[in-house]
Amino acid sequence: MPHFRITAGLVAGLIAGGAFAAPAAPAGPDVTRHQAQIDKIVAEISPKRIETYIRKLVSFETRHTMSDTESDTRGIGAARRWIKSELERCGAGKLQVAFDSHIAPVSARISRPTEIVNVVATLPGAQEASKDRLYVVSGHYDSRNTDVMDATGKAPGANDDASGTAAVMEMACVMAKHQFDATLVFMTVAAEEQGLLGAGHWARQARANNLNVAGMLNNDIIGSSRADDGRVDNKQVRLFAQSIPATKEMSEAVRQLVATGGENDSITRQLARHVKEQGERYVKGFKVNVIQRHDRYLRGGDHMPFLEQGYAALRFTEPNEDFAHQHQNLRTEDGKVYGDLIDFVDFDYAAKVTKVNAAALASLALAPAAPKDVKVRTAGLTNDTTLVWAANAEPDLAGYRIVWRETTAAQWEGAKYVGNVLEATVKLSKDNYFFGVQAVDKDGNVSPATYPLPLR
Repeated sequence: MPHFRITAGLVAGLIAGGAFAAPAAPAGPDVTRHQAQIDKIVAEISPKRIETYIRKLVSFETRHTMSDTESDTRGIGAARRWIKSELERCGAGKLQVAFDSHIAPVSARISRPTEIVNVVATLPGAQEASKDRLYVVSGHYDSRNTDVMDATGKAPGANDDASGTAAVMEMACVMAKHQFDATLVFMTVAAEEQGLLGAGHWARQARANNLNVAGMLNNDIIGSSRADDGRVDNKQVRLFAQSIPATKEMSEAVRQLVATGGENDSITRQLARHVKEQGERYVKGFKVNVIQRHDRYLRGGDHMPFLEQGYAALRFTEPNEDFAHQHQNLRTEDGKVYGDLIDFVDFDYAAKVTKVNAAALASLALAPAAPKDVKVRTAGLTNDTTLVWAANAEPDLAGYRIVWRETTAAQWEGAKYVGNVLEATVKLSKDNYFFGVQAVDKDGNVSPATYPLPLR
């Protein structure tokens, strides 16, 4: 893992503790090199195509969840049919494209029973041991005005969230040309503005069917680099990552995280570390700024139903939102333009965020699964740390890495490849460092880390 933040304390601990003392660790695959396939995918992401997708979505005038479904040129029905046809066209038979629908009953934001339709494009994994492992990426294609119940007024939704929808479509079309070990699910969902209804339905069905969703990336409001005060920031994106869930009752796994100080080592935070590392590796000069909360303050998005179902899920959002350009009726007041118009979208910036998503998804789908049943031995008091874990099933597995960081660090700082073994010891104290175990394949693709729970 490149670009570790090596602190004085870490260096001193490594030297004094002899973390790399004999016997020498096996060399292992090169995990720092770029994967040619990922470089090719990232290079192919096109700002121009993203612009074309956003302009087409805006052309439907409104995509409100309860808007027209019969017209071919206006409303949410026309939008979802166009999205489906475009994904079928560009998928060239490799993408399995389908509507995923359910009827939403009357509720606070649904005035009549309404069909909620997600458009889902699946790229099946090619490796038998990995094809049941799913990575989901989403954007919502519905839009709204100031009045969330206004189903007829113009609501272009260029940034919120035609930008995220266009990103998902661009990724699907580019990545359909490639083969991955695990399965990728490209999803444009409806009724986000009415209460996360489309994503919620899919996530509940995934849990009911025991689907192995190993990670979910939500793209919502990723199209503008300009803040409300005019500042332009086109060199970073926010990535929101939940710690432990805010539930009335703790699960036993969460209880053990808290008991060992692992609040920052939830499966979602581990996914965020991986996304940040891979995104910044393949999109040079662009920062993935991990925000350590599940979403913006007291707000939410389509990743939240996945979090509720126990899946690792993240949200991408631009660094500075301009609230005059979201959830607003189209108008001009005192010379200020209000509304989510395409004029305020930065297509090059949206493409950079799309590239980060694509690099992260590709690296996840090419890598082995994160190791399971990772434990730290606690039978005796020692100043070193022994970890054990269950074997991965992938045929191209090379072995495993132990990673660590100081307790005040957000990202992994050190790593040691230990080979294809199921137990290893590092000369660093479990009292002073956080640890994780990663799986590595023969090409150098690395899984997210798994945090060890105590072996009782």
